[in-house]
Amino acid sequence: MATKQPTVASFEDTETRHDEMNETIESWLSDLVDLIGEARGSEEFKHWLEVQSRFHDYSHRNTLLIAQQCPTATRVAGYRSWQTNFDRQVKKGERAIWIWAPITARKCPSCGLSKSRHSSTGCEYTETPPEEWSKGLVGFKPVPVFDISQTEGEALPSLETETTGDAHEIVPLLYKAGNALDIEVTIVSKEAWPFGSAKGVCEFHSDSRPTVKVRERTNLADLATTLVHEYAHALLHADDLSKGEHASREVEAEAVAYIVGRYVGLDTSGSAFYLAAWQGDEPETVSERFERIRSSAHIVIKQLEAIE
Repeated sequence: MATKQPTVASFEDTETRHDEMNETIESWLSDLVDLIGEARGSEEFKHWLEVQSRFHDYSHRNTLLIAQQCPTATRVAGYRSWQTNFDRQVKKGERAIWIWAPITARKCPSCGLSKSRHSSTGCEYTETPPEEWSKGLVGFKPVPVFDISQTEGEALPSLETETTGDAHEIVPLLYKAGNALDIEVTIVSKEAWPFGSAKGVCEFHSDSRPTVKVRERTNLADLATTLVHEYAHALLHADDLSKGEHASREVEAEAVAYIVGRYVGLDTSGSAFYLAAWQGDEPETVSERFERIRSSAHIVIKQLEAIE
């Protein structure tokens, strides 16, 4: 996938600043749309997507069960599934994560029960024999699954989404910018990080300002754009959490991170793979949400300029 060389932008002329910033951001968003299209068409992304399709989409109830038993779980599958679908083996001594699996069987069209239970209820349905009944859900049973951290073997394909570049001076500025935006900012050590594979989180509290927490890492450029990504959530999404538009929120937040990252001279082309992974939103969604993305990026850039 082609990448564009990072360049530090500057909007110093006060008379033309507004128009220049809008034109530059629009140009960068157009670049991002192109990059997402290239990412989705790449063999690397297709291979990643094919492997991801082998994992089950768990129900909300099972997702909660997994989180309660293994808060750091990221990729979960059954014992045999790890062997046959991913060439990985559950490590000896690992404790299973228990979830509910559906039980399907032929159901009586009248009482809705399986043959064994139907015969004990006194149901008198006899129009069709049991072997002609349609199959359906008749109950649930507990089954064991395991997180990828409990397995070893062939590595799963990954997408290179990290930002690169020199951010030693940028991270302290972004930390100050967050506080200036009335966002509580905390960088949490890897050992104390409680949010699994997430790089950062933004939490909203009814009685206080938003809280952004970011996992510490050696790649400061990636830490910098994670901060901006979470700032964008804080600026844009306090009132959107109940609308069920998770993918759209991620598109907006990552596009803001891409823009601000480019503004400070970082290589944020990895955002294209990040956004390509959010299926259900076409690349053009970035353009459709231009005003929200532009205004939020403008706010963060303005704070950085004020600190500098």
